[in-house]
Order: sequence, then structure tokens, then C-alpha cells
Amino acid sequence: MTTELSDLLTPEAVLAGLGAANKKTLFQQLGAAAARAYGVDAKLVTERLGEREKLGSTGFGGGIAIPHGKLDGIRHVAGVFVRLNQPIDFAAIDDLPVDLVFMLLSPTGAGAEHLKALACVSRKLRDRNFAAKLRGAGSDDALFALLVGVETRDAA
Repeated sequence: MTTELSDLLTPEAVLAGLGAANKKTLFQQLGAAAARAYGVDAKLVTERLGEREKLGSTGFGGGIAIPHGKLDGIRHVAGVFVRLNQPIDFAAIDDLPVDLVFMLLSPTGAGAEHLKALACVSRKLRDRNFAAKLRGAGSDDALFALLVGVETRDAA
């Protein structure tokens, strides 16, 4: 089974214009968003993201980060996408601040599924044209439509 962004996101897990002063605040907001969208423990999500980030920045360049963690109590890999109002320092590989963030949460035992989802997200977000479209989208709904490829599905 190939992973698609539409398998990872729900409309309430996509947020345009989020304000966060730093990584810690961002992780708290991602935890809160995951709690709303998937019913997981916000504090636990925040902790897992912080633990993973201590191993090395999940900012992979071009203003993009994919913070991720594994969590008991989630049944499948799920994501939250946010576009920040102002880029924040993320200690990314290219030292550029980050404004596009795709958080992934995976069940504790989901090794291959987790890696497949990470690869899918990273492949999509590495596309500069796609990233530019995400930066230009006006609303949560427009972002969600871009991310899950509503246009391409409707055009087929």
C-alpha cells in the first residue's frame, strides 16, 4: 500500500497562519491540534516531539520541518500540517527558519508504516512548486485541498 497525504490528514488537522514564537510553543500547538483531530493526549504528543527533536533537528531545509514521534493510543499514522505566520528557528540542516510543518504521529509498533509516511511527506514537500503553493494558499480549506490533491482527483 502506498501512503498518500490524504491517508494521513483530516480537515481539522490542517492549520493556516499559526503563530508560534519557537519550537517549544509550536510543539505544544501541534499537540493541541492532534488532540482535537485524533483524540490523543496533547501533552504526550508535545513530549514525544521534544524527545525526537533532541536527537537532531527535523527541519530538513527549504523552510520545512517534519517533526514526528511514536505514540501509544493512536491506531494509524496521522498528521497535522501547519503553515506558520512567521518562520521560526528550527536548527534546520540549511539554517533557514521554518514556516511549513508537517507533524507525523505513528503507533508505537509501526516501523515500516512510519518510515513510509515520512518518505511520502518528505517527497511531497521537497517539491519547490508544491511548497510555494502551500505558502500561497489562503485558508485551512485551501491548504487541505492542496495537500490531499483534491484538484488532481477531480481532474482525473
